[in-house]
Amino acid sequence: MLLKDHVCLMAQFNHWMNKKIFDACESLSAEQLAENKGAFFGSILGTLNHLVIGDTIWLQRFALAFSAHKALDPVTQIPRPEALNAIAFEQLAELKTRRELLDQVFLSLAKSVTDADLEQAMTYKNTKGETSTKLFFSLLMHVFNHQTHHRGQVTTLLSQLGVDVGVTDLVAIIPSA
Repeated sequence: MLLKDHVCLMAQFNHWMNKKIFDACESLSAEQLAENKGAFFGSILGTLNHLVIGDTIWLQRFALAFSAHKALDPVTQIPRPEALNAIAFEQLAELKTRRELLDQVFLSLAKSVTDADLEQAMTYKNTKGETSTKLFFSLLMHVFNHQTHHRGQVTTLLSQLGVDVGVTDLVAIIPSA
């Protein structure tokens, strides 16, 4: 499998799962979404905001490093998030709109990158200002893994509220050989 093919699969999985999560969340009240349940980012809404903020930061880093990829242009217009735990969107509908925009950027990027792009080193600064250099492919896999990690927390919180997200396994969208 080419690296690009794996990135495409992960972008598709990311989009599929985010749609499932947001569809499930639409059955909850604003109070249920915002209630602090003791998760890393407190509530369902806090966790979903964290994912949008984290993805925005990473996509903006990618846009700086790989400006030739026009798929990343939409994130250059978004203000840089100030904190990983900020509530950028208090309303689920607004958060869903931003989530969809970011997922479309991931899908477009996945289609436009080449294996040569993915094998390039990328230098960036983390939120503390520390500089690191890592392979672009590995950084993309980190972002998708980060999504999976926190979506798992959200599915647990949803389950505790009696909401079943359904199948969440990557294998459900892997094409048959």
